[in-house]
Formats: sequence, structure tokens, C-alpha cells
Amino acid sequence: MTAHETTPVLEVSDLHIEFDTRRGALKAIDGVSLQIAPGEILGVVGESGAGKSLTGTAITGLLETPGRISAGQIRLEGKRIDNLSQEEMRRLRGRDIGAIFQDPLTSLNPLYTIGHQLVETIRTHLPMSKKEARRRAIRMLEEVGLPAPETRIDQYPHQFSGGMRQRVVIALALCVEPRLVIADEPTTALDVSVQAQIIAVLKRLCREKGTAVMLVTHDMGVIAEAADRVAVMYAGRLAEVGPVTDVIKHAKHPYTRGLMNSIPTILNDVDRLEQIEGSMPRLASIPDGCAFNPRCPRAFSRCRTERPDLIAVENSDAACWLVEETAMTDRSPWPTSAPSPTADHRRGANA
Repeated sequence: MTAHETTPVLEVSDLHIEFDTRRGALKAIDGVSLQIAPGEILGVVGESGAGKSLTGTAITGLLETPGRISAGQIRLEGKRIDNLSQEEMRRLRGRDIGAIFQDPLTSLNPLYTIGHQLVETIRTHLPMSKKEARRRAIRMLEEVGLPAPETRIDQYPHQFSGGMRQRVVIALALCVEPRLVIADEPTTALDVSVQAQIIAVLKRLCREKGTAVMLVTHDMGVIAEAADRVAVMYAGRLAEVGPVTDVIKHAKHPYTRGLMNSIPTILNDVDRLEQIEGSMPRLASIPDGCAFNPRCPRAFSRCRTERPDLIAVENSDAACWLVEETAMTDRSPWPTSAPSPTADHRRGANA
């Protein structure tokens, strides 16, 4: 039996998140469903405002008022957790759910040494003596690439650079080997060589301990290197989900393809990168039909009136009516002879 045939570590079903305002409720997450199997890394990508971090916040139980989960369920190894009390969620965080946030200063207490914070976390969740916990903390600092961990463990957060603080935060999230790790831009502040170390630590943890990881990032290079599958989000919805190789090389959704075409590559000699025209819609003005339709170069009438569900095509799922129509004729929605999405869009705009 493979990992994907077992009970998922994380299962998010039809998640809806709303923010209450004076003008009514604004829907920020609209029907997102995700699964992460034991030992799997799911990459979540999309522009700022797509809902990536907000989904991770809801999973960890850190969603604050006026935000609220208005529908859907979140399950950890089959147990529903979205309806737990704050105290019950607090016990889950750290031991069963680890979190790595983008800004390390929000995760570290400036009044205590990093060793104190690591040892306290370890002893809170594992039956260890203070001496054993300190040895484990030093080992974790070494694994995330912190130099001279035996000395630096007794220093305070302000004595570290931003990149080193992020390594400490990653060590905090991994020190008790949680079943699920929500990693929100975990390598943003790190140089390329340290990024590789952190990715290696995450992959090893998944392989050896069966830990599931939700990796939120804008860096497609990190996704390509670390993730097994990738979920592309747009305006609080899923645009495409599939194995990372298939999504990167054979993107089905026009938005995913636009993201891929905007990435520099050493394989092709191009004078100018393509770009996706327009910007992410505001929560109060998400269009009818497919949320991407105002920016899509190939949108047609159905895209503007009916919202597409995820449609299975080959190994991926894409929320796109174009994908459904071309699947019926056994043709790719992006034939190699067709102009690129951005070029097609410019031609239409100038017609």
C-alpha cells in the first residue's frame, strides 16, 4: 500500500473563510479542498492575496476575528480539528502541527535565549530531561545549518541575522517531529545554499518520519525541488492541483501557465518575459464565473457566468472550462502551434 492509499495526515474539505465587515461578510477562501498524505510535501503557490497563508492559518487554528471558518472541515489524521477549542488547538500545535512563519521575529521571544525556547518546546511535548532536551536542541540547530550551535544556543534572537533567526524558527517547528508542518515561505530570508539545506531537512523528515508538509511559497524553484504535488490558488480558490512535474511542464489552467511563462529560464533565449495582465481582484469584487476570467486571454462567455469545478485531465485537476472542452476532443488546451497566452492577449487588445 502506498502513502497515497493511507489515511491523509491532513484533509481539508470544502473550506470557506469569511471576514465580517460593516458591509457584510467577505469571502476570502471559497471552497478549497486539499489532502496531504504521510511523507508528502504539497506546495501551495499563487500571487499575494490568493489565500495561501490564510488557508495555513486556519489549519493551525490561528485565524483571528473578524475572520472565521464559515463552512467546511479540517481533519488531522481523520480527527476533525476545526471545531476544537483554543486550548485543545494549543495542545495540538507544536506536538502534532508545526508552523514555520515568514517573519521569524513573530515566532521568537526576544526576552529568552533560543536554547531556552527550544528546550521548553521539547520538554512541553516530549518526556525528556533538561539535559536531553538541550542535546536535541543543539542537534536540530546543527541540522538546519546554524554554525557553532553549542555556543549560539545560549544567545538571544537579536544576536542573529534574519536568515539565522529563520533557521532557529525552523528548528523550533521540527524539534518534536510533528505529524504536519505548515511552512509559510520558510526559505525567503535564506541564501541558496542554506535553502538547499532546509529543503533537505524537510524532505528527510518526510521520508523518515512520514511527516506531511504544506509548503507555501512564491518560489517555483523551491516547489520544483521540494514538492511532490502542487496546488495553485487564485482569489481564494484552487485553480490547478497535480504532481509537481506535470503542473510545471504541462500546466492546464491559463493562470498556472501564465505563472510558468513569467519565470526566467536558461533553456530558452527570450528578450522579454511574459506577464499576466491585470491584478488579483479584491474580496468585494470577485467576478462571476471563473475568478480569473477578466485576466484570461482565452476566456469565453461560459467563463464569465459559470464557476468551473476542478476537472480531471491526465494526472492533474484544473478549474477551467477550456480544459473541459479540449479534454472532450482529446486535444491539449495549449497546442504547441498556438501563440502564447500573453501574446494572444496583446493581439486581442490591439485588434
